[in-house]
Amino acid sequence: MPPTSMNLKILLPFQVFAEKAGVSRIVAETREGSFGLLPQRLDCVAALPPGILAYETVAEGEVFVAVDEGVLVKTGADVLVSVRRALAGMGLAQLRAAVEQEFLALDEDEQSVRAVMAKLESGFLRRFASFQHE
Repeated sequence: MPPTSMNLKILLPFQVFAEKAGVSRIVAETREGSFGLLPQRLDCVAALPPGILAYETVAEGEVFVAVDEGVLVKTGADVLVSVRRALAGMGLAQLRAAVEQEFLALDEDEQSVRAVMAKLESGFLRRFASFQHE
């Protein structure tokens, strides 16, 4: 008999952010767009960019959580979402603004740090290569 609800667990690097039973549906954003999960859906894995995750339970209704990049794994009735950071308890507009200001801005900072590191590494390799040829 197929499951009628799901168990959702949202994990951060050092703690469990949320653990919910009786979840009737989940909507997640991917780079290709949003997709929904129902209890009968086949098992799947999805990479998550910074965005909004929505889930629904009978007790809480529809709940929105801002999540940083991570991964979603559905196996049977269990859905595991592992992300770097998550925020909840705000309205949808506030969560969307938080994603844009905090999570996406951090990605831009990380990209600039990676670009600087790549320049340093390439400069080091050039100097090392010229040193070996001398």
